[in-house]
Amino acid sequence: MRNMEASIPSQAQIAAQRARLQALAISGKVLEANNGQLVETAANGTVRVIRHIAKPIPVALGAKRFRAHRAAQP
Repeated sequence: MRNMEASIPSQAQIAAQRARLQALAISGKVLEANNGQLVETAANGTVRVIRHIAKPIPVALGAKRFRAHRAAQP
């Protein structure tokens, strides 16, 4: 069971790569987050920045992250 669980990250990476290629083949465009930017990548290789987004937060393997709760709005 642990061997199967250990292979999940590599299987997820392969699935994401296949989904990206499939989306490029079908629609010709893919939206991706890259270096703090939301970019549209076209099948011909052109890249267009849609907007700037928050940079990813590095998290150590096995660490847990929780969202900060905001106070209720009146």
